[in-house]
Amino acid sequence: MALCKSCAAPLPANSNCCEYCGVRNDMDLHDKQDYNLETQQSERICPVCHIPLQTIDLKINGDLYIERCQNCFGLFFDPGEIEILLDNTVAEATEINWQLIDNINQERYPTQQKIKYVKCPVCQMLMDRVNFGYRSGVVVDQCRLHGIWLDNGEITHLMEWKKAGGQLGAEQQKLQTREERKNRALDLHRDVNPHRYSRQNADAESDDLLKTLSDVVATLLHHSF
Repeated sequence: MALCKSCAAPLPANSNCCEYCGVRNDMDLHDKQDYNLETQQSERICPVCHIPLQTIDLKINGDLYIERCQNCFGLFFDPGEIEILLDNTVAEATEINWQLIDNINQERYPTQQKIKYVKCPVCQMLMDRVNFGYRSGVVVDQCRLHGIWLDNGEITHLMEWKKAGGQLGAEQQKLQTREERKNRALDLHRDVNPHRYSRQNADAESDDLLKTLSDVVATLLHHSF
């Protein structure tokens, strides 16, 4: 269980605000990830608190710059940066523990949080709410052009999800979905063009028969000489 950085009181799993001293805590970076706070203020705006974001250098792959709100501690990632962070901080799982993933989601999902749409820190357009991965339990705010906003604690949630094999499960689900779509498209094409497929099958069988007869004739001629 996480402890308040101010008074050391235990914090609820789905909250960053201490019930005893009222201090908000950084659940994702403080004492978990090495980073440098850049002095130059970002031009990007927190979609929750509406103040300029801080630029954070995570020192991954040389430099990985993300944005953080100094008030609510939400994080903004450019496209692909969440995957870079997860790949460099959490080891690849070799098996999937769905029960553990369900337990993590049940513990961490903020059931009392109001659903609201927030604006992209870059373009100020309303972002989409998207499920990250497969059964991660994390609904992120996504701007397709500029990146993804995570509320405080959600990147830690994703790290625990990956440790339990969640990312491996997401990759397997993606492959399964792709194969199912391919098969549905093929079945639909066959339904629309049944005669074409019947002719193709007949032609293929005919070609196989001709090849077999040709091989037999060649063998007989060879032995006759």
